[in-house]
Order: sequence, then structure tokens, then C-alpha cells
Amino acid sequence: MITAENKDIIRQLYKIGAVKFGEFKLKSGLMSPFYFDLRLIVSYPDLMDKFATELCKQVEGLKFDHVTGIPYTALPIATLVSSKLNVPLVYMRKEQKTYGTAQKIEGTYNPNETVLVIDDLITTGSSKVETIEGFESAGLKVTDISVAIDRSIDGSDFLAKNNVKLHSLITLDDIITVLFEDGKISESQVNIIKEFTSTQSNEPPKNKVTKNTVTKRLENLIKQKQTNLTVSLDVTNQKDFFNILEPIADDVLMVKTHVDILDDFDNGFIDKLTQLSTERNFVIFEDRKFADIGNTVHHQYKNGIYKISEWADTITIHAVAGEGTISGIFKDKPQNRSSFLLAKMSSKGNLMDTNYTKTVFGIGAKNPNFVSGFIGHDKTVDGLKSLKKSMPKGFLLLTPGVSLSATGDDLGQQYITAKTAILGGSDIIIVGRGICGQSNPKLAAEEYRIQAWEAWQEREQLLEKA
Repeated sequence: MITAENKDIIRQLYKIGAVKFGEFKLKSGLMSPFYFDLRLIVSYPDLMDKFATELCKQVEGLKFDHVTGIPYTALPIATLVSSKLNVPLVYMRKEQKTYGTAQKIEGTYNPNETVLVIDDLITTGSSKVETIEGFESAGLKVTDISVAIDRSIDGSDFLAKNNVKLHSLITLDDIITVLFEDGKISESQVNIIKEFTSTQSNEPPKNKVTKNTVTKRLENLIKQKQTNLTVSLDVTNQKDFFNILEPIADDVLMVKTHVDILDDFDNGFIDKLTQLSTERNFVIFEDRKFADIGNTVHHQYKNGIYKISEWADTITIHAVAGEGTISGIFKDKPQNRSSFLLAKMSSKGNLMDTNYTKTVFGIGAKNPNFVSGFIGHDKTVDGLKSLKKSMPKGFLLLTPGVSLSATGDDLGQQYITAKTAILGGSDIIIVGRGICGQSNPKLAAEEYRIQAWEAWQEREQLLEKA
């Protein structure tokens, strides 16, 4: 049932020319019998206020920490909603700044907070995914989108596949019903509109690579923090762990843990680690290397003294047991968790041959919701390039066994330089003893970060020229 307030909004939209009927060429090239231009409402403050008031009523009962509007039309409306609800506003730039703070998202926020997205229109819902992905890459969550006008067949279905609920203030049917009753459009126009919408498809664009929240966050953090560095903190007590981590936290993208080697593990360790992760903006990476049947790994992940699922953003998995390991671990389908599959190890004499690596890539490709990428090592740029080329698109390559110089150790570890790894196609390097075993871990971390970041910039420039 159309409320009296919404009827009034529809009539005002028609009066100011924000709702038009005729023949209009769309961006897709199709000719549409109607056109909505809500950009006009910024010149009508009373109408903007009515929209904001009704949207506030619509989202009553929803839980969110921030409000945002998709630039440009919805941003003024979202600002009013933010003010009326006394909920902080954040917004995403169309293009990331290349100067100053280099921010993509403006405003003050913390990881894992929830954003209510407001927009003026929805057609298929596919364009909203870009906004969802942008916020998720910054560690924020989007669970609800509120739109002023829903002109879709059923855009809610597409958003639901992305775990987002659609809330529509006014539908296309509402508009044609009110304006037909008012004598503003004819019965033949109504029929033309209904015939046009019935032929439209809400299918999302094909060939779009699905990426999970952690993958998006990592890709965003690489540019934001200008670091490709993961530090492997393989120490056996909390004091050494945090003495190393705290000075280098701003230099690292991820902190790789082995909590089961800590002699003094307790919940206080997790509390301190997660707090530091929030304050210094890095991803927690538990290198557990799960490799059992689904039911067993599910309990290993969720239960026991470590309760890894509660704090680790991402984990490692040996895919030797098949896809059941992934489905078992992520049985509850968490939105902010992922994994990396071991595809090619750096240890001398390992049993991962070419066929095994290919199979692992296939398993990852089928599980993009919970696989962020692969761990792979090769001693040469060409070897890494070949490995990267054989990977499915949309996944990250992590390379262990990285040193400032290409050497090895007496335990079978083979090393390559950070520059070799990145130029070869690795997205993220993993360094352990090269940082933790040094007298000045901070200085060592800075050297690795700079070398990897400069190589990454060089690679990006080469790709642009190619």
C-alpha cells in the first residue's frame, strides 16, 4: 500500500520533471519509455527533507554504525539521513586520492563496523556491488541498502546473493499507479512501461570475478599502506612476539601467527593482537595449515583453546584432503574470513608437483568466497611468472622464502629476493627470520617493505605499458 507521504513525493517528482515519460536513450543503448533524474531534487530542499524523513522511517530497527550515499545524487540525501538519525556519515570517492592521505573512503571508522548504503535508484543491483566491494575492502560490512526508487524487476534477488537486503521506498509500480490515477499518464503508456520492464533482465554482468571480503581488504591495504609485506612471527612467547610486532606494525600488511608454538598462550594474547590489528590496520593470518576431513577441521577451527575462527582473518589450508576441508572449515559461511591454499612450497624436496599445484588452483577457483589466494614459491622470476599465469584470475599469490639476498639455510629453506618475488608476479611476500632474527627488526621490516613496494610499483608500470 502506497502511503500518503510517498504519494506526495511521487507527485512532486513529476512536477519538477524528475520523473519523465516518452522515449529516452539509456546508457546501455536501449530506448526506455520513462526516465528518472533525481539529481534535480538538490534544488528542492523540502523534497529532499521528505525523502530523508521517509528513508529514516524505512530503516528503523536496522542496526548500522554509519550511513553512506553513493555519489553523487544520493550523497546529499544520505547526509540528511545521517543528521536526522545522529549516525556518522562516511562516503567513498569515485577515484582514490593520489595525494595527501590517499584515502578512498572519507570519514572516521573502524574495521568490522556496518554501513547502511543509500542510493537514489536501483535497476539490476549489479552497480551496487561495486560500492559493497569498496567498503568491504576497507574492512567494513554492508548488510542493507535503502533506495529512493526501485525500478527493477526484482533487484533484491541479485543483492540477496551478495548477502545484502534491499529496502525500497517507492517502486516503479507505485509511480505509474499514482500518476495514472491523477491522469498524468494514459493506459497505453502504462502498458508500454509494463511491457518494457518485463523484457529487461536482472542478470549480473558475466565474467565478473568473485572476491571475498578479505581479498578486497588486502588489495585495498596494499595501496593504502604501501606495503606487500607479511611478517611471520614464529616466536615462542608473548613478550618477544609483541616486542617485535609493535615497532613494525605500520610496515606490514599481514601478521602471520603460529599460536600453537606459544608457551604462554592465553586469551589476553588474542585480545592484544586483535586490538593492535584494529589500531594499526593489518590482517591477522594464522598459519595453521589445516589438512583433515571436514568435520575434524571444523572443530579445529572453531573450538579448542585457540578458537581460531573468532580472531584470525585468514588461515592456511593444505588441500590434500580435497574441497571437504574448505567446506568443513567454513561450514557456517562467515562473511569476514578466508584462507590461502598451499600450491607450491619453498622447502627443498617437497612433494608438490605440477599436477598437484594445478589441482589446488582448481579447488580455489571453485571456492572464491572463502579462498583469497595461493601460497607459491619459485627461485626465479620466470618460474614465478609461470606460476602466476597458471593461477585463476582474481586470486592473490603469496610467496614465502623471501630474503634480501637469494640464499638458503641448513634446514632446506630456499630463498629469493623481495624484488624477484614481486616482479615475478607475487602480490605479497612472507618474511620470517629475515625480520624477527635481526637485532633491529624495525629497520629490517622497512628494508623489506621498501624493496617489495618499489618492485610492485615497477611491475604495475610495466603492466600499464604492455
